[in-house]
Amino acid sequence: MRADARKNYDHILAVARDVVAEQGVNASMRDIARRAGVGLATLLRHFPTREAFFEALVCTKLDALTQKADELEMSARPDEALLSWFREWIAFAQGQKGVVAMMAAAHTNPDSALYASCAAVHSAGARLLARAQGEGRARADMNGDDLFGLMSALGWLVDLPSFAPRADHLTHIVASAILANPSSNDVEKAVY
Repeated sequence: MRADARKNYDHILAVARDVVAEQGVNASMRDIARRAGVGLATLLRHFPTREAFFEALVCTKLDALTQKADELEMSARPDEALLSWFREWIAFAQGQKGVVAMMAAAHTNPDSALYASCAAVHSAGARLLARAQGEGRARADMNGDDLFGLMSALGWLVDLPSFAPRADHLTHIVASAILANPSSNDVEKAVY
């Protein structure tokens, strides 16, 4: 991709993140193009379908979450790394309404454009969990599938308007359930 085309592509995705955060996955492609200062034809040249557009948007964030897990794995205490990454994932799910349903559908579908990024996030979470378990800081009776399931369930729940005001509290409860013998201070530091 030429440098100017790449710059346009990145700019469209940056604007789209804001629009989708406001309007959810049903945001208008025309509105995204208008707010990005490009024509609809330019948007469609980069992203020929609505699905391709949202997959690219979600993939960039999932890839960033995978990279964040790698960084935390090297720099933080195992329980802090796990909970910090968990919090990042929840913030992503809250900021992109409808994304959890997209990920859940892609998680087991190797034909989906999101599959590889979802698998990488799942694997990153499993690694962080195993590391915390190895230090005795996370429950031993759960695995990466359980963690991914809890994250997805929480992400879906806080996406509902009736539960959104309780998102921080629910995140705190789930984070506490993941840790082995958590102190309230540990969970609060990592989650808030």
